[in-house]
Amino acid sequence: MKSYVVGGAVRDELLGLPVVDRDHVVVGATPEELLAAGFKPVGRDFPVFLHPRTHEEYALARTERKTAPGYHGFVFHAAPEVTLEQDLGRRDLTINAIARDEHGVLTDPYGGQADLERRLLRHVSPAFAEDPLRILRVARFAARFADFTVAPETIALMRAMVVAGEVDHLVAERVWQELATGLMEKQPSRMLEVLRQAGALARLLPELDGLFGVPQRADYHPEIDCGIHIMMVVDMAARLELPLPARFAALTHDLGKAATPVAMLPRHVGHEASSVALLDPLCQRLRVPADCRDLARLVAMFHSDIHKVETLTAATIVKLFERCDAWRRPQRFAELLSACEADFRGRLGRTELPYPQRQRWLAALAATRAVDAGAIAQACADPGQIAARVHQARVAAVRLHSGEAPD
Repeated sequence: MKSYVVGGAVRDELLGLPVVDRDHVVVGATPEELLAAGFKPVGRDFPVFLHPRTHEEYALARTERKTAPGYHGFVFHAAPEVTLEQDLGRRDLTINAIARDEHGVLTDPYGGQADLERRLLRHVSPAFAEDPLRILRVARFAARFADFTVAPETIALMRAMVVAGEVDHLVAERVWQELATGLMEKQPSRMLEVLRQAGALARLLPELDGLFGVPQRADYHPEIDCGIHIMMVVDMAARLELPLPARFAALTHDLGKAATPVAMLPRHVGHEASSVALLDPLCQRLRVPADCRDLARLVAMFHSDIHKVETLTAATIVKLFERCDAWRRPQRFAELLSACEADFRGRLGRTELPYPQRQRWLAALAATRAVDAGAIAQACADPGQIAARVHQARVAAVRLHSGEAPD
């Protein structure tokens, strides 16, 4: 029995990156031997165990055989006679198919070290095509390792997988998990780029894929193409280190522009409401968490108003606060502003511009918070008028703050 550190831990060590988790593969052992040594079983589909002291994962060396479409359609074979090279051969990319023994000696049968030096994401074997989830994983790795390229033969294989309908068998939870992880990487646009190259974006996120090639006004968007704008926005969201809900909102805020009638282009009047209409079924299909869905709705509907705060009346500003539930959800409103900043700065020639709108909105919100709603309620003889009186007082507070003339 011999164990090796495998996969991402070895890859990241070779890249000089911090290692968070270590996975191990065990060669020449049976489940009974690991149980006798105190390991705790956790694998449901194949033998995976937790080390009794470190709690790191140890998996028995295994091979696999495709038996049905999708990523669930496999039969695994784990036995003492399965070699390390056979186990590594079932992995996705060569850079993830390197093992290190307890003495630091590397086993690299598929050229992973050379691909690390070449900054290349390349599949290990044709068996890559048996697991459609690997398309998303490659796209996610492209977002993490922004200076890596995907090997042409790997892109070609992924295209063939899409044409064969393999991605259609992916379950929503796994698609969302990979998408969310990719959005939190260093350069999320690379994920979108690779998915488009493979033809997978049109199958998994057709609402987003439809934005590419759609023009918009060059005076607002020098990059012109709506899809390119989205790629710039998600990268700006990453640069601003925004949380996942804000990054998902940045990704989906302009979906409605794909539905703009050709005769109206390059203008997109009313795209905000159209974006919400497309967003809701997307979130339902991918089972997007409620916090991401709700913030994305707000950003899709109100990003244009957020940008033009200087032109809005006090009454309109207070109405927007009400619709966003800004007083009860100030952190979410702050994330809305952050996503809008990513939208504003995610444009050609604007990436270094400031976004003073954020402070104007926060100052206006602070002004409304100074209104004593409780005192107004106590002084109001008619309870049915309380909401209107509080609203009026908040509008007056914003007017006073901004210097807007009263009606």
